[in-house]
Amino acid sequence: MAKLYFRYGTVGSAKTMNLLAVAHNYRQQGKKVLLLKPEIDTRFGKDIIKTRAGLEAHADCLAPAAGPLVLPDLTDVVCVLVDEAQFLTADGIDSLHRVVHLSPKIPVICYGLRTDFRRQLFPASQRLLELADTLEEIKTICTYCLHKAVFNLKLCDGSPTLDGPAVELGCEEKYLPVCASCYAVKHGIAADRSTG
Repeated sequence: MAKLYFRYGTVGSAKTMNLLAVAHNYRQQGKKVLLLKPEIDTRFGKDIIKTRAGLEAHADCLAPAAGPLVLPDLTDVVCVLVDEAQFLTADGIDSLHRVVHLSPKIPVICYGLRTDFRRQLFPASQRLLELADTLEEIKTICTYCLHKAVFNLKLCDGSPTLDGPAVELGCEEKYLPVCASCYAVKHGIAADRSTG
């Protein structure tokens, strides 16, 4: 049975590397996959999915920042893989959910952030948490200690900040994976011991 998967993690947790490895495994067996990414993610090129380690692939489909998600013909596609799923719209997630539950019942694996740098859910991530059949955390460690990272720390001129838009693309020089305690210390707030 096909499922909708949400594989989430902080920045720097190798989500895109995991996606490209899954795509490689399918293709090595001669199977067709569809790679999808949001059109607003232009960090490495309009239709390029790229890891920080330098691995890359061409995206087959771009999800619009607004409006409906229109997928290409899925004939012979055995899996849809979505990079940076947090930047899709909630309606886009609904469209992917329909792919899983309508014929030919194709699994959809979404990779993305759960929360932004303020610890708030992205709308698409919230929808994935509501609809996904399977939730899988991709883990990494805190930049400052050896605990599991659960939040994304945004830096501005080297200092932690809570200012700016929730959607602001950047690499590791702007966002860091951190545990709950280090997030609290860096922002001067009491730590929430239940999440880190």
